[in-house]
Amino acid sequence: MKTKTTRRVLVSSVAVLIAASLSACSSSSKNAASCSDTITKDKLTIATGQPAYYPWVIDDKPESGNGFESAIAYAVAAQLGYTKENVNWVRTTFDGAIAPGDKNFDFNLQQFSITDERKKAVDFSSPYYTAPQAIVSYKGSPIAGVKTIAGLKTAKLGAAVGTTSLDAIKTQIGGTPSVFNDNAAGVTALKNGQIDGLVVDLPTAFYLSGVEVENGLIVGQLPSTGSGDQFGLLLAKDSPLTKCVSDAVDALKGNGTLDKIAGQWLGTDAGASVLK
Repeated sequence: MKTKTTRRVLVSSVAVLIAASLSACSSSSKNAASCSDTITKDKLTIATGQPAYYPWVIDDKPESGNGFESAIAYAVAAQLGYTKENVNWVRTTFDGAIAPGDKNFDFNLQQFSITDERKKAVDFSSPYYTAPQAIVSYKGSPIAGVKTIAGLKTAKLGAAVGTTSLDAIKTQIGGTPSVFNDNAAGVTALKNGQIDGLVVDLPTAFYLSGVEVENGLIVGQLPSTGSGDQFGLLLAKDSPLTKCVSDAVDALKGNGTLDKIAGQWLGTDAGASVLK
């Protein structure tokens, strides 16, 4: 025969289990709601720059899905449960996006490096890309057409002082590099034939070879060491979507999708093959 004390213990235990169950349901519902808490109901609004450049977006048409960041955006959207038809695109300036305040997008991608200073004003997702180092040169240079790191051993290479690019020359290529106060001075030296190639991060290499250096080219990118600028999707400060978007990026990283997209848009097809 159960005593009153035993009955009280049983009743209390049941009450605790019910409360825990209700709390779990409430938490689950809250998380589900936050992951759909977009600025436009049932739509995902994604922002990029105006204009958006190759190879991040092809032909300044992010809605096409062509280009590294355009493809990343749609992959994240799909992971969050949004079809291509339910994605809206808007344009922002780079500085406007990282400024404090309300946003007209759910997330924004324009090669935003994740920094502690920026985190004071905005949120970032988990990194979707870590920028490797690359060598910028020009058509007809002594290293144009080089396919291996060994082929760079006797090359005259330069980099800006205090950069991971300078470290990469020393640790991954070897030799004594030319050191410049900044990338602009390095570009001038490259144009004047004082060096054969300038080592910079890959995003900068795309810009320099396409805009700053006449007949510019990317000789190749160095194998990733896991260090370098990390790009994250940018969201409003304390956005309810931040964890959801980070989880989506992590899932895409885990299943190999991010590497596949990078290989397609930032690898050989983009003129930046990895040097062996």
